[in-house]
Amino acid sequence: QTKTGIALLYDEVSKNAYDIRLKLTKEVLTIQKQDVVCVSGSDHSANHRTVTLRRQPVGGLGLSIKGGAEHKVPVVVSKIFKDQAADQTGKLFIGDAIIQVNGINVESATHEEVVHLLRNAGDEVTITVQYLREAPSFLKLPLGSPGPSSDHSSGASSPLFDSGLHLNGNSTNTAPSSPSSPIANEPKYEKRWIDTLSFPLSMARISRYKAGTDKLRSNAFEVLALDGVSTGILQFYTAQESADWLRAISTNISDLILQNMKMANKCCSPSDQVIHMGWVNERLEGTDSSQLYKFKFLALKGSSFYIFSTPPVSTLDWVRAEKTYNLCEVLFKIHKLWFADDCWLQANLYLGIHQDFDLEDQRPYCFSVMVGHGKSHYFNVELGSELAVWEKSFQRAIFLEVQRTGSKTYMCSWQGDPLCFTIDFALGFTCFDSKTKNVLWRFKFSQLKGSSDDGKTRVKLLFQNLDTKQIETKELEFQDLTAVLHCIHSFIAAKVASVDPVFIDSQSIARKYMYSN
Repeated sequence: QTKTGIALLYDEVSKNAYDIRLKLTKEVLTIQKQDVVCVSGSDHSANHRTVTLRRQPVGGLGLSIKGGAEHKVPVVVSKIFKDQAADQTGKLFIGDAIIQVNGINVESATHEEVVHLLRNAGDEVTITVQYLREAPSFLKLPLGSPGPSSDHSSGASSPLFDSGLHLNGNSTNTAPSSPSSPIANEPKYEKRWIDTLSFPLSMARISRYKAGTDKLRSNAFEVLALDGVSTGILQFYTAQESADWLRAISTNISDLILQNMKMANKCCSPSDQVIHMGWVNERLEGTDSSQLYKFKFLALKGSSFYIFSTPPVSTLDWVRAEKTYNLCEVLFKIHKLWFADDCWLQANLYLGIHQDFDLEDQRPYCFSVMVGHGKSHYFNVELGSELAVWEKSFQRAIFLEVQRTGSKTYMCSWQGDPLCFTIDFALGFTCFDSKTKNVLWRFKFSQLKGSSDDGKTRVKLLFQNLDTKQIETKELEFQDLTAVLHCIHSFIAAKVASVDPVFIDSQSIARKYMYSN
């Protein structure tokens, strides 16, 4: 199904916005601009049209103009009045830039100069025009057909207001001039929407933020293709239109990524399937404020969580990830949600807030992925629905990896003795001597009642003895304590999910709030 609509294309260099039409299909976003095309007859200079107008006693030339060199735009036809002189030619259109008046070039003329020329050009005026495809929105040119014959334009000339009444001049005609008879093979023209740029949506990405800042664009965003080519800034007249287009384009991009995943999974073993992948923004650490976030492409595949600078498009690309982490040893945490009423929800301890992060940035839909050695990656997505998908995908990928792996063993020590600590999906926790392999202690997951750590290498695990009901404290020291704690969390969460899947779904903060709103 194709979606179409009117928008503005903002030029950050000239600071002007231009009327465009968007056409969205499943695979392509097309930007269309209006142009005048010859639909029949012979026209050797399609870009330029020379039209002769016969001034009428009522209505004059039958058009209004706007613009001028003082605003760094040409003078353009801003109104054409139905059944009057300009309309009767069939060759003039709203948005036509006036190039010449009776052979005099006016491309660099001011508004008042063109008004003077047209007013004093006599009863027969020959003008040469070229359609201005990028007419700045401040000219407020209508996109439709000729307007009603009544002229509500300004009586005094002004470059940003329609100058019409005073273009009449002093006509010597005493009766309305009849439209000239059509000439055989005379060219006929129509104003049409012409495709100017087409952007493939496969692996494309969207940004609502001004480059290098946390400033959210008002009712605007840009789409960037896989090769980095941008649509430019697409502006919309209302917040609702902007949200509708953002969702529609995002949905098509997501559907195409899903197709790419299915194709990639045909080449992968059942234990190495892609669970989810997509674009995010990663907040950079230790940099100046000129570039707070950078696009990254994340993937959950097999046993690993990947971070790419560009998407993997072939099987060989998976080895060039910037970072790769084992899924059992990462922890997904939601930081921010943004509701329909623009209220913030700051995640509490239960949702997984991490106090090391400065959460004063203005981006909604943020999550972090905590990895080994106390490090973290902080990400932002454009839509709440994307946040919900990432939350569910991380849960699923981690649970599948835990079930595939079955157990993880880590080297550790206590009081100088080398030990091994095993987390087993079926048996729970086991600690044994690394040399003799003698089991020192074993507890089920349900016996773990709490833990504490020094934030560096040491952890205390509190287990309840099933016989005595007393709490037993076991202290261990690990080289990468964070990875071990994340692994414990992953195994316990997977265990709960295997027993009570509904409970895990009920804890999905993003899905619960996004879909209720």
